[in-house]
Amino acid sequence: MTDERDESVGSADAAVSEAPPEQPDLSAEARSAKADLLAELRREKEALQDRLLRTAAEFDNYRKRIDRDRRDQADNAIADALEDLLPIIDNLELALDAPAGTRGEGFRKGVELIHQQMMDLLKRRGVKPIQPVGADFDPRFHHAVAQEPSANHREGEVIEELRRGYMLGERVLRPAMVKVAKA
Repeated sequence: MTDERDESVGSADAAVSEAPPEQPDLSAEARSAKADLLAELRREKEALQDRLLRTAAEFDNYRKRIDRDRRDQADNAIADALEDLLPIIDNLELALDAPAGTRGEGFRKGVELIHQQMMDLLKRRGVKPIQPVGADFDPRFHHAVAQEPSANHREGEVIEELRRGYMLGERVLRPAMVKVAKA
């Protein structure tokens, strides 16, 4: 058995000695070129990582600036609307401060004036009243709270406005509360 082992060890030694010789080490010039290339790639990687971080930071700042601008724009729109309401509130206070004996006709005129100011304000802001009477019931613009049999109107026709509805451009701010005809 030992002889067999010796032979197998001997054949392994022979196989190793018959293997092609290992290639010689790279020249110093080749090693230097490889090291230069590796250093250049590392610098490029660091530059790209730095650029990525800067771009991410710029985007984050942009997002924050846009959010802040949106909030400011909404705050300015609210402030403008409230500023337009102040003269109307002033007139309401004047009407309420009027002496009790003069309230009749003067009070009514004051309220009419205030109503007209409010309607003008809404018009300036692009708000329009919905005109439902005579139109077919449309749930996008009307909120039916009652139905009434009517021989003079067609089925589903709005016959009375109970509370005015308003639109801002194409957007319904509040649907009109209506009474609808039924056959």
